[in-house]
Amino acid sequence: MRQRQQSRPGFTLVELLVVLAIIGVLIALLVPAVQMVRQGALRTECLNNLKQIGLAAHQYHDARKALPPGMRFQGFQDPHRMSSWLTELLPYLEQQNLWTVTQAAFQQESSAFKNPPHVGLATVSGTFVCPAEGRAFYPQLAKKENILVAFTCYLGVSGKDLHSQDGVLFRDSRIRLTDITDGTSKTLLAGERPPSADFQFGWWYAGAGQGYTGSCDMLLGVEEQNALPIKAGSCGPGTYKYSPGRTENQCDMFHFWSLHPGGGHFLFADGSVHFLGYAAAPILPALASRGGGEPSDFVD
Repeated sequence: MRQRQQSRPGFTLVELLVVLAIIGVLIALLVPAVQMVRQGALRTECLNNLKQIGLAAHQYHDARKALPPGMRFQGFQDPHRMSSWLTELLPYLEQQNLWTVTQAAFQQESSAFKNPPHVGLATVSGTFVCPAEGRAFYPQLAKKENILVAFTCYLGVSGKDLHSQDGVLFRDSRIRLTDITDGTSKTLLAGERPPSADFQFGWWYAGAGQGYTGSCDMLLGVEEQNALPIKAGSCGPGTYKYSPGRTENQCDMFHFWSLHPGGGHFLFADGSVHFLGYAAAPILPALASRGGGEPSDFVD
């Protein structure tokens, strides 16, 4: 007589639904945790980039007795006209080879926007790119000029706006640390802002910016004005203050912002880097001024 097989109990539909619900809850708890860890890693890498830039700026100052000009111009007479303060820092960022190529390029061709010989125009530098901004990992096409350009996510602080020149980096600036009478630990040197939506602004190598001031390219005021032609459908005249932005919004190129939640990193003139929330917008004009004597609530 064949022995009767013992039946094995299986999952009921209710038990299966309970298990699936538990798995769903665990995933819902896990995903934000993973995102927080990832965001923390991106912020740390971004902070380290600005620290390297700050150290390079101080090394430049030690060698040249002043910070680099925000954008070189001298009424179209500068031999490196419209080149960026970041370009000037290349030798101090272990990029001597690119600096040598850049010097040779300017001797051969005065326009920084002709590549070749200006290969730096389309050369991505990881130090200049916030890892949260995937668009800046590759050269992008600037359609107006039909050229490939590389970008920076870190713009020098020119002061309140493109006209004030009360910051530490602006067109043809040559600011010494001793000129920063408000204190280097309370004065901004650079801050985060992703490239513009149309890739026309945010070029690290060189750029005209607004009205040949470098504004919105490698420089930015903390309450910037729109000096471009105003017409129907274009961005308003300003003032543009520190606030959240979106990569697809062209008008967000006029103010500092980042792809980190809640705020962005700022490099101070003493070389320190701080993450400032968007609630800090009212004190940024005081922090952007090198010698205004304005009180600021910023605490180191």
